[in-house]
Amino acid sequence: MIKTHPNRVSFLEINKLALPAIAAGIAEPLISITDIAVIGNVKEHPVEALAAAGIVGSFLSALIWILAQTKTAISAMVARHYGEKRLHAVKTLVPQVIALNLVLSLVLLVITTVGAHFIFSYIFEANGLVLEYAKSYYLIRALGYPLTLVTFAIFGVFRGMQNTHWAMICSITGATVNIGLDFLLVYGIEGYVPAMHLQGAAIASVISQLIMLVIAVLFFVYRTPFNFKVRRVFNPNLKPLIVMSANLFIRTFFLNVAMVVASRLATGYGKNVIAAQSILMQVWFFFSFFIDGYANAGNAISGRLLGEKAYKKLWNLSIDICKNALLVAAILIAVCALVYNEIGELFTKEPLVLSQFYSVFWIVLLMQPINTIAFMFDGIFKGLGEAKFLRNVLVIATSLGFIPTVLIGHYMGLQLYGIWIAFTVWMLVRSVGPVLKFRSKYLQVS
Repeated sequence: MIKTHPNRVSFLEINKLALPAIAAGIAEPLISITDIAVIGNVKEHPVEALAAAGIVGSFLSALIWILAQTKTAISAMVARHYGEKRLHAVKTLVPQVIALNLVLSLVLLVITTVGAHFIFSYIFEANGLVLEYAKSYYLIRALGYPLTLVTFAIFGVFRGMQNTHWAMICSITGATVNIGLDFLLVYGIEGYVPAMHLQGAAIASVISQLIMLVIAVLFFVYRTPFNFKVRRVFNPNLKPLIVMSANLFIRTFFLNVAMVVASRLATGYGKNVIAAQSILMQVWFFFSFFIDGYANAGNAISGRLLGEKAYKKLWNLSIDICKNALLVAAILIAVCALVYNEIGELFTKEPLVLSQFYSVFWIVLLMQPINTIAFMFDGIFKGLGEAKFLRNVLVIATSLGFIPTVLIGHYMGLQLYGIWIAFTVWMLVRSVGPVLKFRSKYLQVS
């Protein structure tokens, strides 16, 4: 019989949420990684195609991360009411949030498709074939906005109910379908399926996103107490949720300022550098989403513990969840160190791109423990509804950490080195601030 500590969330309970969340979390970057790997090995203009996919991937991630913050907000809200045993109080809130996500995604779809040329030529400074590839790839991928944002809102409900298993099933299914369709549609089958190059990868992504949404809807309808009926009377929790989401929007906007500045600078350094940067970012995203499974568990559990007023458990949770996540990060670093050269070759065979990639990949590996602490406390503070604090941390980290460091690196001619040193400083600020805040607020009450 397993003994449970009265003031501790058990290892089993943490991992019951974290492990499915890891599987669900890595599915999204796995879709992008598969696109990059398949596209990077096409015979026709592979470097330009890889650069275009990387630019579009960065832009897509930026917008989705900004608008998907309602997932975090609804997760925190549902988790707190779940802990208070008052889920009925948010029964009308959930469909209102899903409808809000749908409207936002449609507005985003129209604005960005109309302005695609301006976005990729002026903001990302793409030109020539890279620009043409980026526009054609994006115009298809953008169709996935409504699918992804509605799916993410539903995932937030699942997480708030202390269930990450349903999201895992949706995400793994979508990722598996995407991998198969990538090879089929990008390379084609002679005599049967034409090779569609970048457009094939985009179509594969949209189809996989649709499948994920369909499965998520089935779980939502048949396994939760919620429905899609939108009431005319606003739920009283909608206003605080919108305020929390707005703070997280601002936070994520500044997060993506760093991403866009990095991509813009890398594009200016040449096609080989932006291609290498595209690979580095996808690997970084993969690590982030992998480790973020424990942050998602922290998000769900901390919200519930706040509802239960179990502050001692909350303090111990912060320690235990960081230990678990750091172990996962250490394993990832060790595996990547063993297959250091093989990782780059999964994405491209171009020697100039690989040279750029290998020269800075070690920085991405060494910064993982810092990332881990930052992500864990991000998750915990989101669960506690501390969106304003997280907003301020990101504004400071980007404005006073990343931007000055990356500009210094640029003027010193460090190129990719400067970009990834800036990312390291950025994550250091993001980890130190929340640790100090959490310690000052919860150590004494625990």
